[in-house]
Amino acid sequence: MISKKAKYAIKALKVLTEEYGKGPVLISYISAKESIPKKFLEAILLELRNHGILQSQKGKGGGYLLRVDPGRVNLAQVLRVIDGPIAPTPCVSFNFYVKCDDCTDEVTCALKPIMERVRDANLGVYENTTLLTFQNPESLVTKEISIGSKAADIEDTSVGRMSA
Repeated sequence: MISKKAKYAIKALKVLTEEYGKGPVLISYISAKESIPKKFLEAILLELRNHGILQSQKGKGGGYLLRVDPGRVNLAQVLRVIDGPIAPTPCVSFNFYVKCDDCTDEVTCALKPIMERVRDANLGVYENTTLLTFQNPESLVTKEISIGSKAADIEDTSVGRMSA
């Protein structure tokens, strides 16, 4: 599961995507529109700014705005900034690899290949979902997957909503 902090970051970025090109957006506006506690939101936006996703302007007419085109920011980038590694176990992480302390041999580990598949499935969604998706949620394509199905058995179905 993603953290509440990550969920709030995504909601704030949704608002900033809607306002893209119109100038800075006040924290109080984002907070009210998405029901995010203002102090918590301030910390989240600062973190996104420090990682180059947002920029801020001080003074009258100030606020936060996207530093880059929303089509160039994907959810994987946002989640890594806010929550850190996306991989379910440290031994399959691309950016934060650490050998599992309870694993005696990664080569024969029965769990590692499964966790690699979980990582790849999550990354497939996160990396292919940009902030522009919020302007056109019908563009999301989800795959209905039944337990035990193989990749070749999975059919694409369009769904106009995001699911966990």
